[in-house]
Amino acid sequence: MANVRAAITGINVFTPDYVLTNKELEKMVDTSDEWIMTRTGIRERRILKGEGLGTSDMGAEAVKGLLKKTNTSPDEIDLLICATATPDMKFPATANIISDKAGIKNAYSFDIMAACSGFLYSFDTASKLIESGRYKKVIVVGADKMSSIVDYTDRTTCVLFGDAAGAILLEPTTENIGYQDSILQSDGSGAQFLHLKAGGSVKPASHETVDAKEHFIYQEGQAVFKFAVTKMADVSVAIMEKNGLTADDVAWLVPHQANLRIIDATARRMGLSKDKVMINIEKYGNTTNATIPLCLAEWENQLHKGDNIIMAAFGGGFTWGAIYFKWAYDSK
Repeated sequence: MANVRAAITGINVFTPDYVLTNKELEKMVDTSDEWIMTRTGIRERRILKGEGLGTSDMGAEAVKGLLKKTNTSPDEIDLLICATATPDMKFPATANIISDKAGIKNAYSFDIMAACSGFLYSFDTASKLIESGRYKKVIVVGADKMSSIVDYTDRTTCVLFGDAAGAILLEPTTENIGYQDSILQSDGSGAQFLHLKAGGSVKPASHETVDAKEHFIYQEGQAVFKFAVTKMADVSVAIMEKNGLTADDVAWLVPHQANLRIIDATARRMGLSKDKVMINIEKYGNTTNATIPLCLAEWENQLHKGDNIIMAAFGGGFTWGAIYFKWAYDSK
C-alpha cells in the first residue's frame, strides 16, 4: 500500500485595509523610515481597525475565501487548527470561533501556540493526522492581530509587527508530493527574552499590570536576533542535509518574515540565491503566524507541481524549525 502524505491543495489569505507606514510611525515615536528599513527591511504593515474585531475575524475571512477558491463545502472539513499568539480570548480556542464564523460544523478544532513558529508546528501536526488515514480535509490557519499587544510608544517593537491571516487546505495523496520531513525544536530558557509579562496564570491582569504596560510585547532585541540568526539558519541547513538536498534542488525558501537580515543570513547559509527566497516583509512586517502563508499565496502562481520547498521559522519560546515539502499543483 502506497504511503499517504499530506499535500497543500489550496491557499488563501486576508489582510486588513489599513496600511501603517514608516512615515506615520515617525509621527508617533522617535524613529525614521531609514532607521526601520536599515534594521528590519519593513516599510509598512497592515493593521486591523474596527470595534470588536479580532484574530478570528481575519482567520474566518481567510477560511471562507479558501473554501470558495477550492470549491469545498464547510461540511467536508474534518479538522481546523489555528496557529496564533493573539487568540480572541483565553478560551474558547480561536479555532472554534473561526469554524463557527466560517460555517464549519462537522470538524473539531483547536489552537496551537508556538509564537512565530506556530504555523510550522500546526502544519506538521495536521500532516501527521492526515497520514494516519483518519482525516481527509484539514485546514491550517495562521492568524495574528499583533497590533493588539503592541505598545505604540515603544519604538523598538512597534515598528516590527502587523496583522494578517492565511489558511491552507491539506488533503491526502499517494503521489510523491506534499509533506516530506520536518525538524522542529524549542528551548524554554529563551522565554526571558521575548514574552508578555502579564495576563497569564503567573501574573493575572490587574490595575498594576495594566498601568505598568505589562500586557504588551517585551523583547530584548539583541538576544533574540542573535539566537534567531543562528537557529533558523542551522535548522534550514539541517533539513537539507537530512534529505540529501543541495541548493540546486531547492526551488524556494519560505522564511518567517521577522527581519530581513535574518532571512538573508539563512539564505546564505543554505547557498540559495535571492531569487529563490520569498520575501514580502517590506509590505507586511512581522505578522507572526501569517507570514509564511502570506508568502505562499503571493508566490502561488510561480509554483509548480513537485517543487522542493523549505519553510523555516523562529519565534518566542524559543521555538524554531523547518519543514520540507513538495508543492502539489501547477497554479497557472
